[in-house]
Amino acid sequence: MAFEYTNAKGTKYYLHQTLVTLRGGGRQQTIYYFSRKAGPKAIDTVPEGFKVVENTRTGLPVLKRK
Repeated sequence: MAFEYTNAKGTKYYLHQTLVTLRGGGRQQTIYYFSRKAGPKAIDTVPEGFKVVENTRTGLPVLKRK
């Protein structure tokens, strides 16, 4: 079951992660993002050291380091 976050407006978002290759040096980095639909890259928990915060203006959830 994917991690689900409901914002103040009542919209549900699902946490995803993917591994991307950076252009500068070819280094790989994991990125996390929220989507309205749970896809194949959805993850079950918030990564350790992160917390979910909501943008007060737009209502979009983002991950922030603790």
